[in-house]
Amino acid sequence: MGAESERVAGFGKLEDGLRQAGDWYRWGPYLSERQWGTVREDYSAYGDAWDYVPYDHARSYAYRWGEDGMAGFSDIEQRLCLSLALWNGRDPILKERAFGLTGEQGNHGEDVKEYWWYLDAIPSHAWNRWRYHYPQGPFPYQDLIGENSRRNRYEPEYELLDTGAFDDNRYWIVEVRYAKAGPDDLLMAISVTNAGPDADTLHVLPTAWFRNTWSWESDGHRPAMAATSDISVGIEHPFTGTLELLADQGPDGATPEILFCENETNMERLYGVRSATPYPKDGINDHVVSGAATVNPERAGTKCAFWYKVTVQPGQTARLRLRLRPAQTQAAFGDAFDRVLALREAEADEFYAELTPAGASADEAMVMRQAFGGMLWSKQLFDYDVSRWLDGDPAEPRPPDQRLTGRNARWRHFSAFDIMSMPDKWEYPWFASWDMSFHCVALAHVDPAFAKYQLILLCREWFQNPDGQLPAYEWDFGDVNPPVQAWAALEVFAIDGGRDIDFISRIFDKLLVNFTWWVNREDAEGNNLFEGGFLGLDNIGPIDRSHLPVGGILEQSDATGWMGFYAIAMGTMAVVLNRSGRRPHQDLALKFLEHFAAISDALEDLGLWDDTDGLYYDRLKTPGGDTVPVKVRSMVGIIPAIAAAVVSEDDVRQSLALGKGFAGFMIRHEMTDRQKLAERGVLRGEAGDQRLLLSLCGPDRLERLFTKLFDESEFLSPHGLRALSAYHRDHPYQLQVEGLTATIDYEPAESTTPMFGGNSNWRGPVWFPLNYLIVSALERYHRFYGDDLTVEYPAGSGHQLTLDKVADDLSDRLISIFTAGPDGRRACFGGTQIMQSDPAWRDNLIFSEYFHGDNGAAIGAFHQTGWTGVVADLIRRRHGEVPMLGDVIRRIGAQPGH
Repeated sequence: MGAESERVAGFGKLEDGLRQAGDWYRWGPYLSERQWGTVREDYSAYGDAWDYVPYDHARSYAYRWGEDGMAGFSDIEQRLCLSLALWNGRDPILKERAFGLTGEQGNHGEDVKEYWWYLDAIPSHAWNRWRYHYPQGPFPYQDLIGENSRRNRYEPEYELLDTGAFDDNRYWIVEVRYAKAGPDDLLMAISVTNAGPDADTLHVLPTAWFRNTWSWESDGHRPAMAATSDISVGIEHPFTGTLELLADQGPDGATPEILFCENETNMERLYGVRSATPYPKDGINDHVVSGAATVNPERAGTKCAFWYKVTVQPGQTARLRLRLRPAQTQAAFGDAFDRVLALREAEADEFYAELTPAGASADEAMVMRQAFGGMLWSKQLFDYDVSRWLDGDPAEPRPPDQRLTGRNARWRHFSAFDIMSMPDKWEYPWFASWDMSFHCVALAHVDPAFAKYQLILLCREWFQNPDGQLPAYEWDFGDVNPPVQAWAALEVFAIDGGRDIDFISRIFDKLLVNFTWWVNREDAEGNNLFEGGFLGLDNIGPIDRSHLPVGGILEQSDATGWMGFYAIAMGTMAVVLNRSGRRPHQDLALKFLEHFAAISDALEDLGLWDDTDGLYYDRLKTPGGDTVPVKVRSMVGIIPAIAAAVVSEDDVRQSLALGKGFAGFMIRHEMTDRQKLAERGVLRGEAGDQRLLLSLCGPDRLERLFTKLFDESEFLSPHGLRALSAYHRDHPYQLQVEGLTATIDYEPAESTTPMFGGNSNWRGPVWFPLNYLIVSALERYHRFYGDDLTVEYPAGSGHQLTLDKVADDLSDRLISIFTAGPDGRRACFGGTQIMQSDPAWRDNLIFSEYFHGDNGAAIGAFHQTGWTGVVADLIRRRHGEVPMLGDVIRRIGAQPGH
């Protein structure tokens, strides 16, 4: 498939360093959407990242650790960047980056206030397509800030559409398409459509600049760019080599003006002291908007833009073309340019046609393609050397001493310079370890080598703490996230066909260290009940689980369930390695069975199961010696059910022969009597090929738990499973302990609590990660029980379904968030009428962070194509296109000689 066929040379060998990536990966969408307000750029004493570099400073401040931009592309080390700037002639500033509110400004936390979409991409980035809607009138910056500040947490967010900025269709539709004629020959095609009723003029400024790598060293090398003609800029950089950036004439035949400044901080504007140059980073902005003499008349610098002024009639489209390539004499534009665009788009069509299941509808195919496209657009260079960040740069003032004992201070070993998959390049422009595991499951369908690279990277010595902990996310590497990496590695392995034993072997060794860290550090009393704290579920409980307001220990059913889940995944990896014949790991497989047995005993004996309610609950042990159950009906109480494994007859026989802990577990639970096991329904199959089901949630409890989970008045919504039961809508839960009173009730949309900045809500909405794991668990249970086990679904309906049919229905509910219903409406758009009905909006999908617990409307981070991107996996899996892990493992065992 032309350029796309080159992707196999990409990250396939997982060698160290970015330079090992294939040639076709050298240029891609590696810029952030927001570098301002990040931890990396925060050099304050007390970690006030949002305020240290706010949005108003971003256009004037030379970033230290990365760059941002709209429709941004760069080389793999982000030395040279290319993006789009716009000006409608009425705004006070150029539109160089997306605008949004900080955590303090938004009534529900940080929130981007723009509309752009990642419509398409392929893994090599030989084809990428991006879309943005830009108001023709003044952008309502202050209105958005003021109104959201006025609103409280019980009111909805005030969005850009609410301001009237798009009334009468007075906006521009801007599309950018990137295509590669070769690994270093990048074509940029820009189209601007006037959606309004009157002719109007848009200033379009494709912009190129060097990331500032020279200001931080006393002898830093400054690269150079300069005009070589009226339509070309010569570029010299040690990493990228000699390049040229060329611009075609505008649609009216006019040649754009080339403007130059330096990617240097405007010290005078920000700090009231003299700048190092009269042409600072915001020089092009000030020149275009106000005519200031802030661009270099010598037409040279470290940042440049081609200034087009395009007048477009109503409903018409203007097109602009640029090209970045090694310097040469061949024509840059003309018919050959358009042929490359058409060829790359055709290759992308072919690529996704091969991935689209035969039985999928056209709408499902579009959802799948945009989900994958968003995943691929969400790559970013993540550059962060914690020691350097704490101590400061040689050419810069020393940071405040308070930082040395503050955020991430015990992670001095951490030094990342890697292309990574981001949850959201505006709201979360940093990696998150448990999010990334779900990213990789989706990415494995389009670029399995990159997915493996991501999982391995989390475990590398410059990421993983020497004590074994994996870093959580930039805001606090030391927070504890669910240990899902082993599960994700197995899923990626299976999706990729179950061939890459080296990958499993490599990540298994690293995760052994992490598993040991969990056992040693997160089980305070050594009783196999775990206390992970935060665990990525933010405000799912009435109190902050990371910082208990009453002290003591919170024994968590979800942390314990996650550890059972982790033990199963590690044991399964050991089985894969053993069956492959590459490494004898039977003893390690048994080790993890014994861990699982101990965790199962703890859940059984130590009081986390509530037999009356049919759920698991956390248990708070106070400093005063009291034990208080936290009776919140939430996903916390469901997670133990996802920890299930099928043990082969050979493994059972060997464990009994060894006579160790797992054998004792089986004896205590009367699991050595095959007849009794068969009667209980946990031993199935013919003699010699029998299988034993191990689950933290036994068969009797499982059916009780399913009754709650599949009750539409509790967890089951029209679009998936809620994070918190709707039971609490009419029955708020109140926790009273040690003089503290804390409450929680069902909130299907934005949270009303300021916990975790007010932008997180696990108190009712539908979240994809846990839904996805439950669907997977149901499929595993069905593969064991087959048609012999049915449950009432929905609860109270009288309809009995096998668990595979339940899994199918849950998948359909999740997919229906994005697909158009019989009335043509998409649940994700909620009540936003223009998105539901306007042809310019209705097929541009929103893969948001989470979804309304009652109607499926998109909420939270607007471009959370991270774990929500697994909807693409669900579509392929729903149509039978994805191999089951169990089948993959059996094939390994059946290979000759094993």
